[in-house]
This record gives sequence, C-alpha cells and structure tokens, in this order.
Amino acid sequence: MLVLEYKVKGKKQQYRAIDEAIRTTQFIRNKAIRYWMDAPREAKINRITLNNYSTALRKEFKFVEELNSMACQSATERAWSAIDRFYGNCKSKKPGNKGFPRFQKDNRSVEYKTSGWSLHPTKRRITFTDKKGIGEVKLLGKWDIHTYPVKSIKRVRLVRKADGYYCQFAIDIEVKSESRTADGEIGLDVGLEFFYSDSNGHHEENPRFLRKAEKAIKHAQRQIYKKEKGKNQRRIARAGYAKKHLRVSRQRTEHSKKLARTLCKLNSLVAYEDLNVKGMVKNHCLAKSINDVAWTLFRRWLEYFAVKFNTQVVAVNPRMTSQKCSDCGAIVKKSLSTRTHKCNCGCDLQRDVNAAINILNLAKARDGQSRSNATGVATSTLLGASLVEQVAT
Repeated sequence: MLVLEYKVKGKKQQYRAIDEAIRTTQFIRNKAIRYWMDAPREAKINRITLNNYSTALRKEFKFVEELNSMACQSATERAWSAIDRFYGNCKSKKPGNKGFPRFQKDNRSVEYKTSGWSLHPTKRRITFTDKKGIGEVKLLGKWDIHTYPVKSIKRVRLVRKADGYYCQFAIDIEVKSESRTADGEIGLDVGLEFFYSDSNGHHEENPRFLRKAEKAIKHAQRQIYKKEKGKNQRRIARAGYAKKHLRVSRQRTEHSKKLARTLCKLNSLVAYEDLNVKGMVKNHCLAKSINDVAWTLFRRWLEYFAVKFNTQVVAVNPRMTSQKCSDCGAIVKKSLSTRTHKCNCGCDLQRDVNAAINILNLAKARDGQSRSNATGVATSTLLGASLVEQVAT
C-alpha cells in the first residue's frame, strides 16, 4: 500500500464544508462507541453490526445522511478498530491499561472509500460528490498520482493540519524492492548525547529539533494567553503555535527517514536496541529529551526501508550491552557519567561504540531465531493516523 499526500487548495466555504464532514465523522464514531457500550453482552457487537448502525444514523440525522455512505462506514470502522484493539489487549493480558475505547473530541480527518469522490482527468483536481458541499478542490504537490490507475485508489482521506488541508490517497500497489549498494553489518546504540553510535565508531549528532525551537514555541504560546478567549486573534495565535510544533514534527520525520534509508541501503544486517520508550518517558527529568530524539519513529522507518532494500533488521535486548566488554566479554561496571569503556584486556572504546558492537554481536548470535523484520505493507487507513504512521505501521 502506497500513500500519496497533496495539499488542498479551495475556498473558505469549501474548508468549512470539510470541517463539517470531519465533525460528522467524529459524531458517528462516538455514537458507535456509545452503542457498543450500551449494548448487552449477548448482542455480540462486531464490525458488521456497527456498519449497519451507521445506516440507522443516516436515517435519524440529516447531517449524517449528507455524508457519503462509505465515509460513514469508515467512521464506524474507526470505532471498531479501537474496540477490537481493547479486546486483543485483554485477551493477551497486556500489563497496565488495556486501552478502553474513549470518545474522541479532536478528530482531524474524514475518509472516503471508493465512492463519494471523482478525480479530474488531469488528476490535479478532485471533486467530492456527497451533499456536504465540498465540491471541486485543487491538488498541490509533486507526487505522480497520474501514473496510477484510478481503480487502484482504495481510500481518499481529507486531513486538517496546522498549515492547511491535505488529501491523502491510499493506492493498492506492490512496493518494489531496490538493490543495496553494499552488504555491510552494523549495530546501533541510540542515546541522548548522540542520535546513535554505530559499531564502526561513527557518532551521528543529535539534532535536538524541539530544544532549538523551544524559545520560539514558548513565545508563540505566550501570545495565545494575551488574547481574549473566543476572539479571532486568539485563534490566529493558536494556529501559529501549532505550525511551530508541526515544523518540528516534520523535521524529525525527514531526519529519521534519511538516516534509516541510508543505513538499510548500505547494510544487509542492522541491529538496534529494543527499548521500552513508553516506560523510559516516565522519568520526568528525561522525558522531553527522549521524545525529542524520537527513537520509535527512527525504528519504524528502519523497519520500513528494511523491506524495500531486503535488509535484515534485528531488535536486541540492550541489557548489559554497555557494561560488557565487546573484546573479551568481561563485565566492566561503570556509571552513566563514565563515557569511556576501559577493560583489563586492553580494550579502550567510547562507551556507546562498545555497546553498539555488543548489539551487533548479539544479533549475529541469534542465528536464525525469530527476528524483528517488518513487512511494511500493512498500511492502516482507519485510525486517523498521520502519513508517517500509515506507511510505517
């Protein structure tokens, strides 16, 4: 599945119509969640039941009827996805919260399936044919959507972001693999001092996008508080604040994507740490820095490009990789402030490089055991995720 994204150019009334379609999607999803919560146990609610419930909502509410029928089904499918994930977590006895479905109040997208829209012959305009009044809008972007047949487009999503509206196309094609330029093997030790240190001794600098933009973000946030609630100036200030966060998010994505592609193109084996990031961010002293470095995003792109370049990526338990000597295997205890690994065998390495070598050695030692190699083709278009999340799921 390939996802292409275009910027949408339209008139103010068209943007208002898109917002109304997004609110309708949120209404349908929340009504489906309430319907599931109120249903007796013997009812056995499933995806088909919720799809049928969307038909009942169309008969009951006029503004729901104005939205395309398949878009209504997509909204109930979002509800069922949350319910099914909750059931799965309960069945697998996942520790902690099981993710009980909650009502949504910040939905930003509406999704159409194979009806409710039509592409212009030039494929630079798209017309939404339901009764919401969106009409024809321009598509701005450089993606070559005209090279794909219309029948291969399985989903069309309108997304509201801080800097405008976007149209995403989910195209059902087989992603072609590319040849690698080299067949190296590399281990990665991620950190906060450096983005990662590899087993070859290279240190990739940590860009710290949020830290660098923090002053401007705080200034934009203060501007919001200076404006009176409910006024247009406050809305403009909030939009400016959101754009700065969106810019940081895009910087992280492009940085992770570039590094992951390069690593997978140059190596036949990439070993990385299997970190519990969700647990690590509970440390309030390091939470901002951990979120800023975006290890999970980097890992997702690694797994995506691993399929594209036929590279094997292995997630390794990082336990004791910093304490163990990569040369003789002895345990050399050291605190976090000690950045150099020195062993009695004569091994003298930077701490993270020593850990990266251990990670690579552990990956090789697994020798045919189950490995964390992503498929990269199970793109989701049901959860309102961003484009990166769709491609990397």
